Amino acid sequence: MTPLMDDLARLSGLSLDLVRTAFLVFARVGAAIALVPGLGEATIPARVRLALALAYSTVVTPCVMPQASQDGPVTLPLLAETAAGLVLGFGFRMLVAALQIAASIAAQSTSLAQMTAGVGPEPQPAIGQLWTAAGLALAMMAGLHVRLAVAMIASYGFWPIGGVPDLAQVAQLGLGQISRGFSLALSLAMPFVIGGFLYNLSIAIINRAMPQLMVSMIGAPALAWLGLLLLLLVTPVLLPLWQSALVGSLANPFTVTP
Repeated sequence: MTPLMDDLARLSGLSLDLVRTAFLVFARVGAAIALVPGLGEATIPARVRLALALAYSTVVTPCVMPQASQDGPVTLPLLAETAAGLVLGFGFRMLVAALQIAASIAAQSTSLAQMTAGVGPEPQPAIGQLWTAAGLALAMMAGLHVRLAVAMIASYGFWPIGGVPDLAQVAQLGLGQISRGFSLALSLAMPFVIGGFLYNLSIAIINRAMPQLMVSMIGAPALAWLGLLLLLLVTPVLLPLWQSALVGSLANPFTVTP
């Protein structure tokens, strides 16, 4: 035990075992909260995220007390718990990145990439802003806060508290999460890719048949209208698919499904 834990136990009136376990749980939960969708966004104040991490730690700690080891130094278990939280949060963050990547592909395919881009360090096209906000709203409506607590508790079955899992398995999990994210992004953006391809094919045929016609002057507005029409028709279908992927990931945070 460290002097800090001794002081916390003495001031709070709790046992040293409980303080140690809560400290380790907070390390995992705090690292995960920094990356999870909705709760870990940069627009949320740091104090709010800290309060969320403390609240989730209060929920998770009693569930993992029976399997917590109370012997040995706390430094290595603390590093292991932080790494576990980052791995857990990374998988969920990749789903938000998939939505943003899909929006970027869709915007590039329909010439809407520079329309109302954000002013932050990572500018997003208008479609990206729309899909990200709508996706996070759907996640919250689906009970993200409750599902996240269940996922955090379930993570101790794959990565025991204070322990180090098989690094090869963790690497395989990370590659699977990245692969799943890009695959999901391409699937969501496919209608826009197909629409952009058909547009360019039509423009090429028209230009071949009528070389004197300035097809770019006619085609650019048509492509913008096509992109907006696809956005109107496809968004109500794509967002529930993304929500299903998020719910599946929360149900099995350390299992990558295609």
